[in-house]
Amino acid sequence: MTNTKKRLSAVAEGGFWFFVMLLPMLVGYIALTLVVGLAGIGLGLLMVPPAAAYLRWLADMRRTKVREWRGIDIPEPYRAAPEFGGGWSGYWQKIKFHGTDPAFWRDGAWVAVDPVVGAFLAIVPLGLVLNGLWGVVITAIWPTLTRHGFHDWYLFIHVHTGNEGLRWAPAAVGVLEAALGVAIAPALLNAHARWSRVLLAPTPAQVEARMKHLTDTRADALDTQAAELRRIERDLHDGAQARLVAMGMHLNAASQLLEKNPEAAQKLLMEAKDSSAKALSELRDLVRGIHPPVLADRGLVDAVRALALDAALDVEVQAEVPGRLDAPLESAAYFAVSEALANTAKHAHASRVWIDMRLAGGLLKITVTDNGVGGADLAAGSGLRGIERRLATFDGILALSSPQGGPTVVTMELPCASSSPKTSSSSGTA
Repeated sequence: MTNTKKRLSAVAEGGFWFFVMLLPMLVGYIALTLVVGLAGIGLGLLMVPPAAAYLRWLADMRRTKVREWRGIDIPEPYRAAPEFGGGWSGYWQKIKFHGTDPAFWRDGAWVAVDPVVGAFLAIVPLGLVLNGLWGVVITAIWPTLTRHGFHDWYLFIHVHTGNEGLRWAPAAVGVLEAALGVAIAPALLNAHARWSRVLLAPTPAQVEARMKHLTDTRADALDTQAAELRRIERDLHDGAQARLVAMGMHLNAASQLLEKNPEAAQKLLMEAKDSSAKALSELRDLVRGIHPPVLADRGLVDAVRALALDAALDVEVQAEVPGRLDAPLESAAYFAVSEALANTAKHAHASRVWIDMRLAGGLLKITVTDNGVGGADLAAGSGLRGIERRLATFDGILALSSPQGGPTVVTMELPCASSSPKTSSSSGTA
């Protein structure tokens, strides 16, 4: 019984969703036709960004339904969009970005071909079932139909007056036809899902590029982790460890002098106490450099505001980040901002810095702007490259705008989602 319900559900889903999508698909086809047909006079180019957005919306609807219908996941093949400027120049950037994105044209090919291929795969089961039911209806009202002049064929059965001997044939054939439609519905719906995946999933070349990107970012992450471990080891060896050893020596010497020379022993104990305090301070600094307590306790926004308070420059923080993010992502964003502030302090000759953080559309976007001399080059220094590698581990991107004379704007974007209902939204000057 359950299996029959699933098959009937497959019949209804395929047919119903085809008719629901018919008008939106027609609009998408018209938009694609206008883009291609009017490209020669420039109007088609102007329609590329809205057409790309509409086709992506259609494709995402199909991906969602395929996942709900058959449990088949179709990954999105789209490239990460950069930050576009304003005005005509920004719109032209959108045209070039979407017009050169292979996923846009694959969406267009899907819209053009799916009404034929997709219709066949989704509608055939429903058509068989409905036509089978029509055969049963013909049998039930055969006398009424023929009395009013009905003179037509049901498949290979001629329905007309004088042919009453075949009255029950349409019902028998119709039941078989409906049963066939119900039986093949899941298989055709699976074929429909696989067909959708052909054009809506990433191409093998995109998958290969993605794998190469993951391999490179994994290697960068491992290199960064190894460098961080070496830094921690070095700081422990040269700092806290040396002070703890000195403290032990002072305590040992003080214990030997305690009865013979109490004053000298007291002096050594004071030196040991001083070494203990310095070692504790260095350990706290080391822990803060690994993962600041304020970041763990209060989240990214408050941690960045604390970072701004400690900066030598006048730093203003504006933030719209509701909720907490995943801890690794918060850590990556925090240290990216920290490195950006350090670069500004070292090289920008700036007096003010503005940090803007906001969460929108599943992206954490952070901009760090200074009023310095500009001229920063992503390829020239290791600081910005380090930030870029840190972000790439999370599929994030970094964009730099730094003309001579300033200002310098560092834009960072990280895919993310809120993971806690606690709010960490604040704004103001730090």
